[in-house]
Amino acid sequence: MLRYWMLVVQLIELFVSALVHMLYGFYIFSSAVAGDLSQGLSDWYFKPNMDLVIKELQQQEPTTTTNSTNTGLKDLPPIVLVHGIFGFGKGRLGGLSYFAGAENKDERVLVPDLGSLTSIYDRSRELFYYLKGGQVDYGDEHSKACGHSQFGRMYERGNYPEWDEDHPIHFVGHSAGAQVVRVLQQMLADKAFKGYENTSESWVLSITSLSGAFNGTTRTYLDGMYPEDGKSLKSICLLQICRLGVIVYDWLDIPWLKAYYNFGFDHFNMSWKKKGISGLVDCLLGSAGPFSSMDWILPDLTIQGSLALNSHLQTFPNTYYFSYATKRTSKIMGITMPSSIFGIHPMLFIRVLQMSQWRHPSEISPPYKGYRDEDWQDNDGALNTISMTHPRFPIEHPSHFIQDDSTCESLRPGIWLVVFFLSIMSKAVICAL
Repeated sequence: MLRYWMLVVQLIELFVSALVHMLYGFYIFSSAVAGDLSQGLSDWYFKPNMDLVIKELQQQEPTTTTNSTNTGLKDLPPIVLVHGIFGFGKGRLGGLSYFAGAENKDERVLVPDLGSLTSIYDRSRELFYYLKGGQVDYGDEHSKACGHSQFGRMYERGNYPEWDEDHPIHFVGHSAGAQVVRVLQQMLADKAFKGYENTSESWVLSITSLSGAFNGTTRTYLDGMYPEDGKSLKSICLLQICRLGVIVYDWLDIPWLKAYYNFGFDHFNMSWKKKGISGLVDCLLGSAGPFSSMDWILPDLTIQGSLALNSHLQTFPNTYYFSYATKRTSKIMGITMPSSIFGIHPMLFIRVLQMSQWRHPSEISPPYKGYRDEDWQDNDGALNTISMTHPRFPIEHPSHFIQDDSTCESLRPGIWLVVFFLSIMSKAVICAL
């Protein structure tokens, strides 16, 4: 009887969680549509008058100062902002911005639109061609192993085609985006792009991580990944609902809808035009598509998946590394709990609580030697704080923690400069500069 009631409670929790996530997704989507309609009406009504004002201002302003200023700005290396899971780049979701409009403040700020659920590997390849230009090449061996097309989106002209060792780039990665940049830098060092034999790790000037997913997250297990292998999904879980929704979305292949938001699986050719009904059934049953080959982002975000990635990723001696870690937890009588019920969304509060109380099953071997549940209790509702600071497992990379101004030192390449608490982030940034 007890097991029956536990199953009922779990199903109710799953239903509520799925409903909240779908409502939130609908809210984001409808906000984007409403914003676009509002902007379109505003442009239609005010544009004639604004054109006259702009023309008058251009005639009045001197051009010498502006030209010299623009020349100086063009000499600065660009900053590329890389989104995380379920994220989007410039041009998606209408006028919404994943990075709070940063791309609109300066033309040197680039926000690529990468696959929101595609694997870290695939996203790293997409990021390279977004910058250099050309057709995305996922690699022959990888494509055959994962069952998708070798070539993807075509970039007629790269967003920074001059990118090389003499024109390096600053990268900022949020959540899974931080790992995407690290994998890209390793690919550059390994000269992994066909036709580009001169690539090197020096093409990356700096990497800044914002709550980066360096070492995985226990959230993946709570949402449905099996902790035994970190790859397969439980039969009934939130990620199964997500999987089914993504497959149907890509199979329907509604052009205007996918132009608004795309999960990034076009190279798997799941459209009804190519797969038909039988292809849809195969994908739903798990015998085809990205979820059968494990070539999607969730396996990369488990602790096991992150260990596999980190095992061949380096921290290079001439690159500057910065990391900002966050948490929404605190110790209450020795128990890790959400830090406050005020100033935090109720759904996020529940997620923080779930992650702080998660325990690795005792009957399963731990993901790495020396694993302790208490190390993984601090979190922000999506990622564990231990995962955000710097690459730790299977080998810990060099790092320096900034707790306050007294521990701030001059910049050094080849070491992760870590800001642990949000409360001192602004001071640390000033100190680093």
